[in-house]
Amino acid sequence: MDAFFASVEQKDQPDLKGKAIAVGGSSDRGVVAAASYEARKFGVKSAMPSKMALKRCPHLIFVKPRHSRYKEVSNQIMAIFYEFTDLVEPLSIDEAFLDVTHNKKGLPSATAIAEEIKIRVKEETGLTASAGISINKFLAKIASDYQKPDGLFVIKPKMVEEFVEKLNIEKFFGVGKVTAEKMHQIGVFHGKDLKKRSLLELTRLFGKNGAYYYNIARGIDQREVNPNRERKSVSTENTFHDDIRKKEELKVRLEEATIDLYKRLQRTKFKGRTISLKIKYSNFDQITRSRTLLHEIIEYKEILKLSNDLLDQLELTDSVRLLGIGVSNQIKPNEVVQLTFDF
Repeated sequence: MDAFFASVEQKDQPDLKGKAIAVGGSSDRGVVAAASYEARKFGVKSAMPSKMALKRCPHLIFVKPRHSRYKEVSNQIMAIFYEFTDLVEPLSIDEAFLDVTHNKKGLPSATAIAEEIKIRVKEETGLTASAGISINKFLAKIASDYQKPDGLFVIKPKMVEEFVEKLNIEKFFGVGKVTAEKMHQIGVFHGKDLKKRSLLELTRLFGKNGAYYYNIARGIDQREVNPNRERKSVSTENTFHDDIRKKEELKVRLEEATIDLYKRLQRTKFKGRTISLKIKYSNFDQITRSRTLLHEIIEYKEILKLSNDLLDQLELTDSVRLLGIGVSNQIKPNEVVQLTFDF
């Protein structure tokens, strides 16, 4: 979907149509959750501090998020997808992979399917969507971002090699800001540069992700569209109104976060054995710490103790603007956990 949260607000509130809006908090501590295309022209982006967004776009209008409404519209859109195929893998509330190798409507091509889906979404929600079509998930994702908004782009098999070689490394799905900077340091700026690197070198530099980068530089992605994608983690985080300098006060906020996390774990019935703590300093530097146990973490008291232990390990180097905790690493059915003993 195109600028999903912002587009829903503009649709529901016609007086916002054509205006620069940001979904999120307008306070000094607020963060932009989504920006309309009118706001993006001024450099306003999601995850940007609201204060910075206002500097870039002084006439920016802030709208409070309505997550229940976004979920309602998302359900409408997903229902349309399932009319064409059962192989739907949601990536987020506003994005999904569809495998249309065998589609329910017997349409002759993936392009025809994408065109009809775009029409149906527009008719039923009043919103625009962008579609990417190709031979695998990596290329389809790249294509979906290529002509936004209201775009439709196809990367055919004969186009793959040249397209990937010319693609900026920042545009590669799965290459974030930190990884892109690391690639720049070794002279990788485009797909053709990445393609020159051996599997051994990429594995040495990027660990288990090295094989993924090696393959996508050649347009190879063997991942199937998985309609039963499992939740991998449950987390919560809070950006404070004022920076926190004392660890004692952080512990109070950590207890509040633990209560929220425990409720989410109960609601989602998620059980994991790794707990993670995230802290973002006032200068936006971020650190994470985690601990993995042999058993699932399900009790409130254990979550609180473990998260406090992780916090105690840290020496605060600056005031803190954000604190987050999460549970991940779910034990799969029939998985064997190797035990350790003292001898």
